[in-house]
Formats: sequence, C-alpha cells, structure tokens
Amino acid sequence: MWIRPLPLLLCTVALLTGCAVLAPAPLSAPARQALLPADVLLLGEQHDAGQHQQWERATVQWLAHRGQLAALVMEMAEAGRSTQGLAPGASEAAVQSALGWSDAAWPWAAYGPVAMAAVRAGVPVLGGNLPRQALKAAMADAALDAQLPAAARARQLEAVRDGHCGLLPEEMLPGMVRVQIARDLQLARTAAAAHRPGQVVLVVAGFGHVQRGLGVPQHLPGDLVSKVAIAQAGKAPKAIKNEADWVEETAPLPTHDACADLRRQWPAQAAKP
Repeated sequence: MWIRPLPLLLCTVALLTGCAVLAPAPLSAPARQALLPADVLLLGEQHDAGQHQQWERATVQWLAHRGQLAALVMEMAEAGRSTQGLAPGASEAAVQSALGWSDAAWPWAAYGPVAMAAVRAGVPVLGGNLPRQALKAAMADAALDAQLPAAARARQLEAVRDGHCGLLPEEMLPGMVRVQIARDLQLARTAAAAHRPGQVVLVVAGFGHVQRGLGVPQHLPGDLVSKVAIAQAGKAPKAIKNEADWVEETAPLPTHDACADLRRQWPAQAAKP
C-alpha cells in the first residue's frame, strides 16, 4: 500500500463485473503490447477507487481464460496464507478462512470478487503482505535501509511524511519506511516463488508498492521480467507515468480532505506546532 492519509498502517477498497466464461478484455491492445509477455505483472491501485478493483478482477479472468495465470498474489492477505488445495467450487467463507482475511482492513465485498475470480479458475491466491507480527521487527531493522538506493529511500520517506499529512513524529519516519520496504520485499519473494515458465504471476497491491523505482520491482530476481500497470483516478501525474509501463486512467474520485479526517483522528498530533 502507498502510505495514505488514513490511520497508521491501514487501507481501503472495491470490485468488477464480467462473464464467468470470458470477461471483456481489461487491457486494450496497446496495454497488452506494453505489458505482455511478463513473468510478473504488477497492478497498482488506489484503495478507495472501486473501478480499480473491477479492473483487477477483469484482468484475473482474462489471463485465467487464456491459461496464462500462474497465481494471484494479493497485498490484502498475509504471506503464508494461500488457497492452494481448495477446489474451484470452494465457498467464499472457505477462501476467507484460507487467506486469514481481515474484513475490517480490506472489505471482502470489494476484494472478494478479485480473489474468487482466481479460485473459480483453479488458480491459487497467495497472501503477499508482511505478517502483522513482523511489523515491529521490521521497524527496528536498520539493514532494510540498504535495500533501496539512497535517493529512492529519501522519496519513500517523503511519501510517508506527506501521506500522513505531516502528523507523524519525525523519529517514526525511518521505521515506517522500513515497514514499506519489508512489505515490498515480502511481496517480491512471494511472487518470485510462484513463478512458472510461460505464465504470469499477477500481483495486486496499492500503487506505492508497485512503482518501478521504489517498490516490488526493485526486489524481484533479475532473471524475471516484470511489468507495471498503475490505475489512476483522474489525470495521472507525470511522476506516476514514469513509474509504470502502463497507466490506466479511471473516473476521478469525489473531492475529499483525508488530512482533515486524520487530524480529527489524531487530535494530539494535529495540535503540535
């Protein structure tokens, strides 16, 4: 997840339609040319943009119908969780249990259709996020600082600061950047382990995780071909376009002051000079 102006380490949501046999092709011909072939295809979303989860579901269905989908890796479930072994007809409750799904963090009504599209196609869904119990250790692990070039790490730190509306104490920022790096490393390891020659591992995550210069692509093995597609609600800024092989522009979201929400949730931090 890209650190957003929301409660610390929390995220949000949505979904899509599409024929159970063959959904409308989610990728235009130019998009397919830009993104395929690939060993790992990373889809970056804005968690509060419902059209982005619709795009993800359609992409799962399209790749699975073509027999090209090796696995679906989701930021929304922890590493070590998997639907491997479940039948294509498994119930949604069984899939949620297998993935250890947290509906409070990631509403199943939004992301369930993405996961179930893979399950129904007989494709395993793999949790890719850093387990919650590993967060504290990651924050204190200075060795993670060396996993990104200095300039990229500085960009991550600025993104964490801005994403929390400048309300985080400065001394917390390095640890928060380490958590972001640790999550990217975990997603990369999960995707690499799922690689199958001639097929695509699809990674679904917040757009901050998939950016080529900052996120998961930095940590994938050099012998795997990775491609990045980022969905952007409204006009995509140049900075986003520079981080992706393809940008999928969707309808703008309603104007919303998320920083005002965060200031109400963290009044003590907001009151500091």
